[in-house]
Amino acid sequence: MTMPTAAPRPEGLAAYAAVTAAYWAFMLSDGALRMLVLLHFNALGFSPIQLAYLFLLYELAGIVTNMSAGWIAARFGLTSTLYAGLGLQILALAALAQLDPSWTVGASVAFVMAVQGASGVAKDLAKMSSKSAVKVLAPEGDGTLFRWVAVLTGSKNAVKGAGFFLGAVLLALAGFQTAVWAMAGVLAVILAAVALFMPSGLPKGKKGTKLRQIFSGDRRINLLSGARMFLFGARDVWFVVGIPVYFQSVLSDGTPAGARAAFFVIGGFMAAWIICYGAVQAAAPKIVKAHGRPAGEITRIAARWVAALTVIPFALAGAALLAGGPSTALTVTLIVGLLAFGFVFAINSSVHSYLILAFTSAERVTMDVGFYYMANAAGRLTGTLLSGVSYQLGGLPLCLATAGVMAGASWLVVRRIEPKGQVAA
Repeated sequence: MTMPTAAPRPEGLAAYAAVTAAYWAFMLSDGALRMLVLLHFNALGFSPIQLAYLFLLYELAGIVTNMSAGWIAARFGLTSTLYAGLGLQILALAALAQLDPSWTVGASVAFVMAVQGASGVAKDLAKMSSKSAVKVLAPEGDGTLFRWVAVLTGSKNAVKGAGFFLGAVLLALAGFQTAVWAMAGVLAVILAAVALFMPSGLPKGKKGTKLRQIFSGDRRINLLSGARMFLFGARDVWFVVGIPVYFQSVLSDGTPAGARAAFFVIGGFMAAWIICYGAVQAAAPKIVKAHGRPAGEITRIAARWVAALTVIPFALAGAALLAGGPSTALTVTLIVGLLAFGFVFAINSSVHSYLILAFTSAERVTMDVGFYYMANAAGRLTGTLLSGVSYQLGGLPLCLATAGVMAGASWLVVRRIEPKGQVAA
């Protein structure tokens, strides 16, 4: 006999919609800012390693933020951390607009690293708040949790992809400083609207929550966090520096008009990749036929999909090595291969996002999610650094092979997760 399940409460749906809207706004600005910084400084002649440095503090800040953000949310409430993330992003954008072209390379790198660090704190406050809210608001036992997680994560990445294209377009048409000020202004309006209309439904926090509680005693959560770290490292090894720099070297002819055209093409590809990735994430519950399956079975599905992911970057590295340098055939191969990587990666990411919420409890959700995204940020930090280093030392073949090694490490870790209990998706 099937037990009836509770339908989502109207206030829960309204709160979920408000949280999703706030997260969309943040990720649009986050994607645009990343593309602005990458293309602007690459056009100024920064090396791959220098470009990687610009994002290191952003990722390092994510590690520190996620370690404490779960505790802050448990103590002061999810709306507090969500608003703090949006507000800090506005301040970071306003600060970046003060960048002076006359500064030395060292001063520019240090300043942008600091601003990106603040943006990294903002991003992870907003992410942890939004993902944790889904666990609190979704009814249990009818598949709603996986669907809501998939929709939030998938739509977020589609919006971030649009942000990549928006950043490239704004840089080409309006210039760096104007683009940054415009994003800060729009985000301020959205923050005010969200704060004004946010319904009830999110927990307010508990004063007695201890900082030491952020560390999980659940082996499944710790292993899943490790798998997540290597998974996102595998993506960012090629995504952050390697592929954008390769495409710009192929597409730009050294003239201002050629540089602007390259901005549009690179921004368009990165946007299309993220948007398709987000669409697959949103559809992941149907693709893996998750409805009614216990968490243990979905864990085994995660292992199979990351094994498939490992093959793709190694195959692309081999193609880049055989090509011997940039060519039309290699560029087409990369586009097709990276779109395939995005499809498989999206399934992995969506399944992981569900599993962390399935493994945790409503009482510990902010702390376990914070710990999990701390590992995610550690993977992005590692991938970002390796993206610049591997591309500079060995070009595209080494960059892609490094991604394959990290995907393989994720597979080795996720295989060790032993299901505990039967939580239906």
